[in-house]
Amino acid sequence: MRLITVLTLLLALPVLGVLGSWGLAGAGSRDILWQQFVTVLPGYAWTSLLLSGWVALGVALVGGATAAAVSLFDFPGRRFFSWALLLPLAMPAYVMAYAYTDFLQFSGPLQTALRALTGAEGALLPDVRSLGGAVPMFIFCLYPYAYLLTRAALSERGVHLMEAARLLGAGTARRVRRVALPLARPALAAGVALALMETLADYGVGSYFGLTTFTTGIYKAWLSMDDRIAAAQLATVLLVLVAVLLWFEHRAQRRLRFASARTGSTSSQEARPVRLSGRQAVLAWGVCGLPVLLGFVVPVLVLLGLMWGEARHGEFGLPWARFVVWAWSSFKLAGLAALLAAALALALAFALRVRPRPGLRLAARVASLGYAVPGAVISVGILLPAGWLQALWPQSGAAALVTGTVFGLMYAYLVRFSAVALQSVEAGYARIPPSLDESARMLGSSRWRLLLGVHLPLLRRSALAAGLLVFVDVMKELPATYVLRPFNSDTLAVVAYQLAKDERLGEAALPSLAIVLVGLLPVLLLSRAMRER
Repeated sequence: MRLITVLTLLLALPVLGVLGSWGLAGAGSRDILWQQFVTVLPGYAWTSLLLSGWVALGVALVGGATAAAVSLFDFPGRRFFSWALLLPLAMPAYVMAYAYTDFLQFSGPLQTALRALTGAEGALLPDVRSLGGAVPMFIFCLYPYAYLLTRAALSERGVHLMEAARLLGAGTARRVRRVALPLARPALAAGVALALMETLADYGVGSYFGLTTFTTGIYKAWLSMDDRIAAAQLATVLLVLVAVLLWFEHRAQRRLRFASARTGSTSSQEARPVRLSGRQAVLAWGVCGLPVLLGFVVPVLVLLGLMWGEARHGEFGLPWARFVVWAWSSFKLAGLAALLAAALALALAFALRVRPRPGLRLAARVASLGYAVPGAVISVGILLPAGWLQALWPQSGAAALVTGTVFGLMYAYLVRFSAVALQSVEAGYARIPPSLDESARMLGSSRWRLLLGVHLPLLRRSALAAGLLVFVDVMKELPATYVLRPFNSDTLAVVAYQLAKDERLGEAALPSLAIVLVGLLPVLLLSRAMRER
C-alpha cells in the first residue's frame, strides 16, 4: 500500500515542481521576470480570455441545443444524430485546423471556386489563421463534452417534466425556457468547463495559427528564449486558471445529483419526447446536422481530397517506409502507456477498496488532477526539477533520464492520463458488491487471489475500456510528446504538426487521418454504451 501511495504522489511531482519555481528564483531573476510579465503577460491573458470566452459561448449554445433536440424532441433521424453528434470527439482540434486552413485559405478550393464564379480578385474571406478562425475549430471539436453531460441530465427527468408542464398548459417555448434550461444548467456548466480546460491546454492550433496564448508562451519561453524560470512561472499562471475551471466543473458535477434523481418508472415510461414535423423537424435537422457536418464530415473530406490530389499528381512526397515507422512509434508508445495506466489504475482502485485509508484517498485525488493539467505544464514540471537535481547532484543523471527518453515520456503520459483509467476502473468496481469480497475472505482467499481470481475477471471490460481511452489520448497528445519524445522517434501527431507547419498539408493529411481513425474507437464504444443504457 505504501508503494501505491508513493507512486501516486510521484504523479503530482510535476505540478509541485512548477509551483516551486517561484521560491527558487533569485531577486535578480524576479526583476527580469517581472519585466517580462509586464510586457508579455497581458497579451497572453487577453488572447486566452477572448478565446476562452467565445469558445465557452459556442460550446454552450451548440452542445445545449443539440442535447435538447435529441433528448426532448422526436424527429426523423433522431437515433442517427444521437450517436453521430459524438463523431467530432475523434477529430483533434489541430487536425481540424490543418484541414480548414487548406480549404479556406486564399489558394484553397473554396476561394478559388468563388473567384472563378464571380470574377473577383483578391481574398474573399478573412484569414483563417487568426483568433476568429481558431474559435470555431474548438467549438466544433469540443461541443460533445457539453452535449454528453446535458443529454444525460435531460434524459433522466427532462421528458416527463416537460410532459407535466404541457399538461399544466405551458407552450413549447415556455417549457424549454422554464423547465429544460434550469434542469440542464449544471450539466451544461460542467461540459463547458471541460471544454475550456482542453482549450487552455491546446498547443497545436495556437502554434499553427500564431496565437499568443499561455501554452504557446510557455513553449516560446522554454524553447526559443531558453528561460526555464519564465516558462515555469507562466505555467503556474495557466495552472491556476485550470484549477479554477476544475473547481467550477466539480461544483457543477455535484449539482448534477439534483438533475439526475429518478422518479417512478411508470411516469418515465408514459412520457414521450415531443413529436416534430414540417419546419420544426427541418430546424431540428439543421441544429443537429450542422455540427456533425462542420466538426467531422468536412474535415475528413478535405483531408481525403488532399491525399487524392497529391497521389493523382504523383507529388505525394511522404516516404511510406518512414510513415510505417512513425505509426509503429505511435502505437508502441500508446500501447505501453495504456498498459501502465490500466495496471496503475487497477492497483490503486484495489487498494482503495481493500484499505481505504485517508492518505491513500488523498494520493488518489492528487493523481486524478493530472488529467486537468495541460501537457505544457507537465513538460515544464518534469524538466525543471530534473535540471535542478542534475545541478545539485551531477552524478544522478536525472536530466538524461527524462530528456528525450521513453521513461520521461511515459512519466508524462501517466501524469496526464492515469485519471482517465482510474475513473473507468472505479466505475467497474462500483458494480461489484462488497459481499463478494467478504465471501472470498471467509473462504480464505488472500488479497492477491481476491484481485486475480475475483475482481479481475469482473473488471475485464472496465480495464479494457481504460486502456483504450488512454491509448487514444496518447495517440492524439501533442505538447508533451513534442518536447519529451526520444530522438528520431516521432509520432503521428508530431509528424502531422511539423508537416503542416512547413505548409506540406497534403503530406500531413495521411498521419492526421490515421489519428482520426484511431480516435473513432472510443466514440463507437461510447455510442454503444449509451444505446445499451
